[in-house]
Parts: sequence; C-alpha cells; structure tokens
Amino acid sequence: MPAPSTPLLEAALPSPARPEAGKSLVTRRAIRQVVRAAVSSSYGVTGLSDDGVRQGLLARFGVRPPGVLVRFGGGIEVELRILVAAGVPIAEVARQVDSAVRYSVRRATEREIERVTIYVGGLRFEAAPMPGPLPAAAELDGADPAADPGVAVEPIPGSDGT
Repeated sequence: MPAPSTPLLEAALPSPARPEAGKSLVTRRAIRQVVRAAVSSSYGVTGLSDDGVRQGLLARFGVRPPGVLVRFGGGIEVELRILVAAGVPIAEVARQVDSAVRYSVRRATEREIERVTIYVGGLRFEAAPMPGPLPAAAELDGADPAADPGVAVEPIPGSDGT
C-alpha cells in the first residue's frame, strides 16, 4: 500500500514586472578593512603608524584604526601612514603598497581610486640578539692550534707548505 502523499508547500513569490537596477552601498569602514589587508600583505611594510595625538586616541578607543584615512569626494581618496622595515627601498615599498591598494579596492568595489597618498611614519628596526664578547688578541695568540677550529693543524698535501 503506497504511503499517503504529503501536500507540497509552494508559494508563488511576487516578482517585479520589470527588473530594477540595484544599488550597493560601500562604507568607509569596509574600504578601510580592504586597504588594511592590502597594506599588511605588502612587501616591506611592518605596520601602520598613528597620525597624531588626536587620531592616536581615536584609534586606541576603536573609533578609527591607525594609519588609514578614507575620503569620498569626487572619488575614493586613501591616505596611509606606514612603517617600513629598515634596509628596504622605501620607493619600492610605496609602489608596491599603491599597486596593492588600488587592485584590492578595484576588485572589492569595482570602482577606481582617485588618489592614494602614502606617508612613511618611520623605519622599524628588528631587534637582534647582542653578539657575545670577542676574544682578546692575546688569548688567540697563546691558544692551542688544535683547539681553534679555524687553524689547520697539519699542512694540506700538495700545497706550497709541503
């Protein structure tokens, strides 16, 4: 005996007579997040710097992240304050950041950036451990040659010393 069929629950959704063009809204916060991701993945950038006492306080309270300012005028304008690793060409880092920011925003919003302004807020030096003290010259002269791995104990066969 077949099981009783359950009634299908279908509802006809109203559809517009003609398709309407939609709008998308992109906030400054969304663009700042896209820009921060692009900057943080760029070669030579070690971080974003605060741009003044007032902006630093706003960043600490979470109102605005440090180093990124987005303006909407005639187009999208982005202002960045970055920290660069010491020993890296600053001009190359700036070109890389500019390219990454423009590409990321274009891909996310399908709009071009009118202007990207990049300020280098400083250089960041990576802390390296301090080297140990060097041995004194007198210690090296009186040392046993066999104990010093940098001195050959036996002459190499076939060299001038044999």
